[in-house]
Amino acid sequence: MKTIIKFTILSLLLAIGISSCTKDFEELNTNPNAPVSVQPSLLLRQVIYNYGEEMSYEGFVAGGLLSQHMTALDFNLFDRHALKSPQLGGNPWPIFYRNLRDNQIIINQSRATPAFAVYEGPALIFKAYMTAGLTDIFGDVPYSEAFRGLEGIVEPAYDLQEDIYLQPGGILDNLDQGIAAIENYSSSIALQGDVLFQGDLDAWVRFANSLKIKALMRISSKENVSAGLQALYDDQNYISSNSQNAVFNFSDSEPNNFRMARLRAGDFNNFVMSETMEEVLEGLNDQRVEVLFRARGNNGNGEDFNGLLNGIDASSTSVTLADYSLAGTIFRENTGALDANYMTAWETNFLLAEAAERGLITASAQTLYETGVTQAYEYWNTALPANYLTTDAAYAANANDPIEQIITQKWIASVINGYEGWIEYRRTGFPALKTISASFNNDLIPVRMPYPAEEASLNAENYNVAAAATNDNDINVPVWWDE
Repeated sequence: MKTIIKFTILSLLLAIGISSCTKDFEELNTNPNAPVSVQPSLLLRQVIYNYGEEMSYEGFVAGGLLSQHMTALDFNLFDRHALKSPQLGGNPWPIFYRNLRDNQIIINQSRATPAFAVYEGPALIFKAYMTAGLTDIFGDVPYSEAFRGLEGIVEPAYDLQEDIYLQPGGILDNLDQGIAAIENYSSSIALQGDVLFQGDLDAWVRFANSLKIKALMRISSKENVSAGLQALYDDQNYISSNSQNAVFNFSDSEPNNFRMARLRAGDFNNFVMSETMEEVLEGLNDQRVEVLFRARGNNGNGEDFNGLLNGIDASSTSVTLADYSLAGTIFRENTGALDANYMTAWETNFLLAEAAERGLITASAQTLYETGVTQAYEYWNTALPANYLTTDAAYAANANDPIEQIITQKWIASVINGYEGWIEYRRTGFPALKTISASFNNDLIPVRMPYPAEEASLNAENYNVAAAATNDNDINVPVWWDE
């Protein structure tokens, strides 16, 4: 009996002690100096900057190789179109998903906490922006089930690109929702952490409308987009001048300078002007060559700038660096004059010029084209020659194809974002890219990026469905809008 009483008392004391410990456990094991959630202002700053900084580098190196702005001298399996072998770039998948994840947290916070409501519109618009970049590069991707781990979805299904663009919650719908959220916002709490527009909500609406123009043109071979484009053009509430550009300004010094400035000299010197770029700029007598590239070191025959055909076999081809033109000082020593480019006036006007030339809107294609060229020269800190638009780049002169002219000018200006140049080549066929020197892809220009290898192991069932739809993750199977 005494034993039983002693055991009961001991049990009660233990129960009281455990209860007390459990009651205080959260308080004792919580760092009072560590926030349990990140403020949306900090996340917004991080998402905008991180995406722009990382994708500018990606767009310059890997995107620049695909678009044939640049050529890689060594470590160039990617330049030879072995796209499953990223080297100094060529793996944008985690950049997209990391920033889309953090951006989704902002959206969730804005809808759960009234004090954060001002973030909903910009976050929806930026989600649409990043999603378009992701699906235009890869095609079908995990989307509607992504970032739903708390609901038990850890292996998200791949959405069709058509649905990602057109369905509720997709690109176009999120742009409309983002604009509506801004227009319906009535509180006085300001948008903080906005390194694009410094809290100017009207600027976010212009950004969204320019993105709508871009999205509608991208799917114009699949959908009837004329009415939507005409309404946007008539309203004139899009990015129309360089002072309204959606850009982040790099600095000349770390930590906010362009990443090419932080590479070792050997890595920077791995990238030279492509032969395609040389021929395009030379054919137009284009003065931007002096900003975008450096005169080659060996300049004995008077030829200042020289490009190299993409995709050489570095193991059997000897190349002298001084024979070719490196990237200009704006990409290394003088990056304070460089921007991370999200959306610009010149890109918007080139898109509208194409729409006008194709009869999708009623407007002067020539005026829009000439405005875009002028703005692109200004963007790249180059004086526009007085006769450039009446001679070398004259619209529709000398049997020139106006669509080719528009897209080629857009391609030139997209050096900081080569993925865009490659995407527009896939959509339009312009400018004519060259068969590379030593192709790993049967002399074909890739029309999509392959899904990364980790998808096959981490999301196997859904990856297998997507891979089957692309001929075993083939880089020569076009995306929906390009079919």
